[in-house]
Amino acid sequence: MRLNAKEGIALTNGTQLITSLGAEAVERAYYIARQADVVAALTLEVLKGTSRAFDSDVQMIRPHKGQIAVAKRLRALLHSETHPSQIAESHRFCNRVQDAYTLRCCPQVHGIVHDTIDFVQGVITVEMNSGTDNPIVFAERGEIISAGNFHGEYPAKVLDYLAVAVHELASMSERRIERLVNPALSELPAFLVKDGGLNSGFMLAHCTAAALVSENKALCHPASVDSLSTSAGTEDHVSMGCFAARKAIQVVENVERVIAIELLAACQAIEFLRPLKTTVPLEEVYNVVRSVVRPWDKDRYMAPDIEEVTNLLLEDKIWGAVQHHITYYHAPEEMETRVFSPTAVMIGDKQRERANSESPSKKRRLE
Repeated sequence: MRLNAKEGIALTNGTQLITSLGAEAVERAYYIARQADVVAALTLEVLKGTSRAFDSDVQMIRPHKGQIAVAKRLRALLHSETHPSQIAESHRFCNRVQDAYTLRCCPQVHGIVHDTIDFVQGVITVEMNSGTDNPIVFAERGEIISAGNFHGEYPAKVLDYLAVAVHELASMSERRIERLVNPALSELPAFLVKDGGLNSGFMLAHCTAAALVSENKALCHPASVDSLSTSAGTEDHVSMGCFAARKAIQVVENVERVIAIELLAACQAIEFLRPLKTTVPLEEVYNVVRSVVRPWDKDRYMAPDIEEVTNLLLEDKIWGAVQHHITYYHAPEEMETRVFSPTAVMIGDKQRERANSESPSKKRRLE
């Protein structure tokens, strides 16, 4: 390519650096977010949680797009008539009323992350297809206009927003890892290893996840709230967008590592529930992980295993393992399985008849 007059500076004088880094950040965020849903489903399964909180009617009375999508995805992965689970059946008649927030509230927390990624992707896509040079040459009009399209506030602001949102995936994941390794919460061997004391198991893996989440808290401080005047006062407000973009990529990378650790821990937890099987899609996730990482029977250097599973996530292979099962579950239309729970509060027939005959306001209170 041979550049003509003005074309060299036009390629570098706008928001190209911020936008190119931002494009990588939002693309990686998209891939890890949908795989975080899958990993959360696996963790809920091995912690013997319930899918009742993902009931479609629950989502429709607070109909955020991301929340509905995440709940629908979780229903497709967990126990149903389409994909039965022996693990789920094993605790069907337990007396637990509800799960912890990091299990029960996945649609609400993961959902806003998905919605944020969609929003940021829209802004970055517009930015990628925009003219952000200065001055701008309108050849057809025969005019040159000095304007402000170079200002990076748009990508800077949304990339700060992206970092804050995606961080929550790791924040939720680290708490689920805690539940997996803590025998008081999981009813599994401490730190997911036999011969505890002699072996430390997933103790340090959890510390690694906690450290990355804590690092992200600092990285999520927005860069775009800062500005310093330069160029003799002419450039008196700047976006700090390059730092926002660099931080966003670092946050996403840390999230990828934390989700990888949760996935490893959830697969290790399954070993203690055998010979029971989970659902077909989640068994495929387990098989993908076991194709690169063997179970822990005693302590070993964990960094290579975390690296292998992180690469699975980067290559979108966890999503690839379940995508066709999710599609099958929802096609041609979803047949939702509402799992019976003895702890559910049900309205009896007589009470329902009385409710139907009451005034609308009293009926709403009863419901």
